[in-house]
Amino acid sequence: MEELIWLCWDFRGPDAARTCAHQLIHLKEWALDSIHPVLDYKSADHNEVWSTAYMLVNRSEMLYFRDLLKPHRGELG
Repeated sequence: MEELIWLCWDFRGPDAARTCAHQLIHLKEWALDSIHPVLDYKSADHNEVWSTAYMLVNRSEMLYFRDLLKPHRGELG
């Protein structure tokens, strides 16, 4: 089984949760037109001023997504 990577976009500030939710909508819309598979999406509200949007991809596809979408960081899935 191929290794999975969560690409992460962090948002901070009083509107972090709302901005994160909005980013997730754009990621999903963008992926509809992509020929590269996106396996899953999620978001997490860490506290009232920090939220993260996540997109799960195969490691072999990670460079494509990283170079195009510029996530803030990645985590092993």
